[in-house]
Amino acid sequence: ASASAFAPAPSASRNTQLSALKDDLANVGKAAVVGALAFGLAQEPAQALTKSQLNELSYLQVKGTGLANRCSEVIGEDTITPKSGQKLVDMCIEPKAWAVEEEIGKAGKTEKKFVNSKVMTRQTYTLEGIEGKLDVSGGSIVFSEKEGIDYAPTTVQLPGGERVPFLFTVKDLVAKGSGGAFKPGFQMGGDFTTPSYRTGLFLDPKGRGGTTGYDMAVALPGLQSGEEGDDELFKENNKSFDVTTGRIEMEVNKVNAEESEIGGVFVATQLSDTDMGSKVPKKVLTKGIFYAKVE
Repeated sequence: ASASAFAPAPSASRNTQLSALKDDLANVGKAAVVGALAFGLAQEPAQALTKSQLNELSYLQVKGTGLANRCSEVIGEDTITPKSGQKLVDMCIEPKAWAVEEEIGKAGKTEKKFVNSKVMTRQTYTLEGIEGKLDVSGGSIVFSEKEGIDYAPTTVQLPGGERVPFLFTVKDLVAKGSGGAFKPGFQMGGDFTTPSYRTGLFLDPKGRGGTTGYDMAVALPGLQSGEEGDDELFKENNKSFDVTTGRIEMEVNKVNAEESEIGGVFVATQLSDTDMGSKVPKKVLTKGIFYAKVE
């Protein structure tokens, strides 16, 4: 029999809670995009460099400057009409701002709002070298992500000091466009897969893991002697690899036909880390810029 046959059944209430968050996420993403694309993020980043300028720099010129964590700037407002079979390559997705959904109390009532957060991760949170195929059908462009450095473990901190880890990613993204040509104002968006922040090989402080380690906290034998005691530690003892769905919306605002480059802004929504099933994830909103080349 396989190992999965001996795995305990997941908690029904937790599954329902996680499922509700997944259903909510798409709506949050669509609502956030309208505001984010209308306000800010349209400005060019300070000291931005084009791809050709970055390629001229040596390793020592880039080392320690933070440029390796930056996306290239695109100059121009041209139009590129791709054909089926072409690819988007060298895609770079650089976050500029983060927000986490929290319950805010006011006048005896609580409401959910996105609270601006501070990134705690060093300059390794940008996705780079992403590529995938382009399909043009029915007059619309469809981009399907295939490979690249398409995930980055990231941690942000709320104003109160709480830290929220999440896996920033666009794995398996299928983005459908609003037309058949890349030009300023072109929009595309779609869902992507968000794997667990930690893998099954990760061991918690008590040596428990998803595919290895102890199956219970050996330092607390008293709580393992009865079913009632074990219930309190069920989520901590029974690790799970939670795969959720996120959504990203992009808008092109710069196109350089001579270099076959496009650039613009994005808004992405996804769920944070569940600590391998023991915590309820939070909704994370990420806004920033992107760059890609049509090949």
